[in-house]
Amino acid sequence: MNRLEAERRFVQRMKDNYPPGTRILLLQMGDDPHPIEAGTRGTVVGVDDIGTLHCHFDNGRQLGIVPGEDTFRKLTEEELAEEQEMADSQDFGMKMQ
Repeated sequence: MNRLEAERRFVQRMKDNYPPGTRILLLQMGDDPHPIEAGTRGTVVGVDDIGTLHCHFDNGRQLGIVPGEDTFRKLTEEELAEEQEMADSQDFGMKMQ
């Protein structure tokens, strides 16, 4: 397999594993002059043709996550359920007012 084919497969794997809407947790940002704080959660908006994950973070920032440079992971099913419970309870509280 040549380099271009390997890169194409990597990008496709990133697109398959991190479709738009995937929730992630940033563990560490590499060499960025204005890094996003470790532990920040975000939502994948898309993956570009070089494999960068473009995300909207919960702190309001938008930034690309570079695999191999930045460290991140998908939120677990448990973490997603906790987020949903919190959102549901906030919605309920808003309706009660």
